Amino acid sequence: MNPPIKLIATATLALLSCLPLQAKEQPNIVLLFVDDMGWSDLGYRNPDVFESPNIDALAHEGLDFQQAYIPTPTCSPSRATLVTGKHPARIKMVRHIPTAANKNGFDKFGRTEEPTSLWPTDPAQFPIPNWLHLEHTTYAEALKELGYYNLFVGKWHLGHEPYHPIHQGWDQQIGTSNWGHPKGFNPPYFVNSEVYKGEKERYLTDKLTDETVDFISDYDKDQPFMLSLWYYTVHGPHDGRADYVKHFQEKGLEGRYAHYAAMVKSLDDSVGRIRQAITDKGIEKETIVIFLSDQGGMFDNSPFHGGKRHDTLFEGGARVPFVFHWPGVTKSGSENNSVVQSTDLFPTLVEIAGGDVSKFQDLDGTSLLSTIKKNKLLKRGEPIYGYRAYEDLYASVREGDWKLLAYRSGKLQLFNISQDKGETNDLAAQHPEKVQKLTVKLIKWENEMEVEQYSGVQ
Repeated sequence: MNPPIKLIATATLALLSCLPLQAKEQPNIVLLFVDDMGWSDLGYRNPDVFESPNIDALAHEGLDFQQAYIPTPTCSPSRATLVTGKHPARIKMVRHIPTAANKNGFDKFGRTEEPTSLWPTDPAQFPIPNWLHLEHTTYAEALKELGYYNLFVGKWHLGHEPYHPIHQGWDQQIGTSNWGHPKGFNPPYFVNSEVYKGEKERYLTDKLTDETVDFISDYDKDQPFMLSLWYYTVHGPHDGRADYVKHFQEKGLEGRYAHYAAMVKSLDDSVGRIRQAITDKGIEKETIVIFLSDQGGMFDNSPFHGGKRHDTLFEGGARVPFVFHWPGVTKSGSENNSVVQSTDLFPTLVEIAGGDVSKFQDLDGTSLLSTIKKNKLLKRGEPIYGYRAYEDLYASVREGDWKLLAYRSGKLQLFNISQDKGETNDLAAQHPEKVQKLTVKLIKWENEMEVEQYSGVQ
């Protein structure tokens, strides 16, 4: 006796649901990862200083996450977490790789045989790896298995040549050096490097964007692409394009502030050009654009306290811009107040591509796919943790509205972020039970990450 047609159809659908999405159903993904852009360093948040109409439009047209955090807000750890989905504490990269020429065991080309580095002023003397080890699975490797072509453009800062993106799952890399930042944004950009050595005129941000636009325009593969454009800007040296520096000087800004505003404007041009290239290619309806910064800014991060150079686990250093634009999915004018972290991006990308997140071990984030599709409040169930190894302040615990800051010396601070976004009113003495609860969770987490020997609370 033949089975009913309805039963056959049901079984077929069940089987198909277990298969990866086909290429035509998989969106292209463009990840724009900015270096050192503070939460407030955009025109729509600080119009008296910055001009960023293209990024403003992206934020308005997409889903704008208001409470997005970097777990270790500094260059290398932020990148390591982005590509692996693992907290920097888990992979022990809780400080930047110190690639300065002829220092810290690195040669003049930014290479080293030394596996780890120490930081003189770190009270814990926590050794960090000098490269991202190849055994870690990157989002590029995960997406390649799902049929994506991967392009990497720009700043890597996760190791020298044997550990560059082309050895970590990317099919192609452009403009990638061994250095954490250029010596300047006008050529020659890098010391002791062959990267763009022959370039005589183009501003570095514009040069990388030229290459990216050409890739989009010429792309002819029968597979979706994942484009990772990790900018060197707006990291120092603060070296704006001359015409834009003059523009902001005429508006009343001086010195490095004029240069910084000019760098933001160049970045904004880049975002506009890339989005236009996507439109010109006719793929705007099938391309996701993600905009994220790696840590807080160098200058005023109002309304928050802290930043790149000081009190970096306060909101000004750890909270960053994060916009997700997915045509046909996200709605214009949408904001989301979920507490999210860059650890969440790896599982999100895998699910968007139709993959199975459970295949990957030790991921420290949660997929935002449902949150993005429905613009609902994410219920994490667990806190998010910040962790750095530079100075006394080393850890943070954010759970709901509460945030605990922990110091190696044993000092603890407690803030209610919903009521005190500037973190000016330490409530530790008034809420000892909350301090105790969050400290216990921090201790448990440190043990899970196997960093308890460096703890300030154990």
